[in-house]
Amino acid sequence: MIKLIVGLGNPGSQYERTRHNAGFLFLDHLLSGEPGGWSPESKFQGETAVSHIAAQKVVLLKPSTFMNKSGNSVGKVARYYKLQPEEILVVHDELDFDEGVVKLKKGGGHAGHNGLRDIVAHLGSRDFYRLRMGIGRPKQGLAVADYVLSKPSVAGEQKMMDMFVYAERFIPEIIKGDMEKAMSEMH
Repeated sequence: MIKLIVGLGNPGSQYERTRHNAGFLFLDHLLSGEPGGWSPESKFQGETAVSHIAAQKVVLLKPSTFMNKSGNSVGKVARYYKLQPEEILVVHDELDFDEGVVKLKKGGGHAGHNGLRDIVAHLGSRDFYRLRMGIGRPKQGLAVADYVLSKPSVAGEQKMMDMFVYAERFIPEIIKGDMEKAMSEMH
């Protein structure tokens, strides 16, 4: 069962709708229409919310640190709630997938994603789940950092929103721990 969903992104209005904030944007999508909302939690270095999905209480976390320091926030929440890495789902942008492609996996390397690298370091494990949100790669000549920290085109933003709607369908199965079913249907 998943008890914590972490969305990765960068704080600040200049990053709000950027590709790199796909994790934040997905959690905002999940929480839309729910009572309550985000609460700043200084002890966790992030914003938290509680949702009930598939009859389970789930904590949502948006670290208020920059992406490459996300692990500190995730580690604090995991220790506070006494969570095992297998009970955590991290939602993040994925350069290696075309825009709009979403995939679920457990464990693995960080593939150069500094947010994941920091989470692995703070949890001491790679055994958390990842919901990988495809943002595509930049065109030749455009630096990766400039690409991920920029806003997608109108068509790209629509693909992102469609991806969130699609991914949301699988969240109840993921929360319940039916990962094989979610993976086979999603992929």
